[in-house]
Amino acid sequence: MKKYQLNVVPREGTGRSASRRLRKAEKIPAILYGKHTKPETLAVAAPEFTKLLKEIAGGAALIELKRDQANAVALSFLQEVQRDPMTDRYLHVDLQEVKENEKMVINVTVHTTGESTGVKNEGGILDVASHKLRIRCLPKDLPTFIEVDVTNLAVGDAIHVGELKPIAGVEFLDDKNQAVVLCSEPPAEEVVATVAAPVEGAVPAEGAVPAEGAAAAATPATGDAKAAAPAAPGSKPAAPAAGAKPGDAKAAAPAAAGAKPAAPAKK
Repeated sequence: MKKYQLNVVPREGTGRSASRRLRKAEKIPAILYGKHTKPETLAVAAPEFTKLLKEIAGGAALIELKRDQANAVALSFLQEVQRDPMTDRYLHVDLQEVKENEKMVINVTVHTTGESTGVKNEGGILDVASHKLRIRCLPKDLPTFIEVDVTNLAVGDAIHVGELKPIAGVEFLDDKNQAVVLCSEPPAEEVVATVAAPVEGAVPAEGAVPAEGAAAAATPATGDAKAAAPAAPGSKPAAPAAGAKPGDAKAAAPAAAGAKPAAPAKK
């Protein structure tokens, strides 16, 4: 197992104000937890820590912490790294101290190898259900990644913790029935309903009204609308057409309900 190195210095003061001062000085607040020692507050140089993370590339790694006093060294691994979601700057680092002859518990990232037959031949979707697995091992047996071969994974199949390839000196602590990688069925295709356009020259079925005729039937003619519209209550009768005699208009006008008949004209 490759070991990386990181220079650390004791941190003076705690709290938000002290942490802000450290970050302005291009340093990151850190803390080292130990099974046999008390937690120790430290500080690390931001550029050096950024370079270390690039070298580790997301894998599990053992880190030798070098202190200024007497060049003391402590063996550790990264427990947690906090980052600002807005600026992406590193805010705090948690380190876990380990001993060479003692087993440690750590979460290791899962890496898939090969190309799933379900994805290649059946259009399936590969899904990593467990991105990290919890293991117990000695520092010398720590794997960088948990590699899972998915070559024979067909649609509907899954690889569980209990089916993983054994790693020398490593004990898997997660449930044996926990899914690690699975191949899901491809999404169903959506069927979009379409309305067929009328074919030119086609004869409509018996009793069916053509589209143009239906529209014409639904819309009354202008003259018909005037004839069908009833007179509003109390409205004056329409003016007689040109050339009509006044008497004709009177004769045509219906008597109002309850009205007395008109007196006969005097001779």
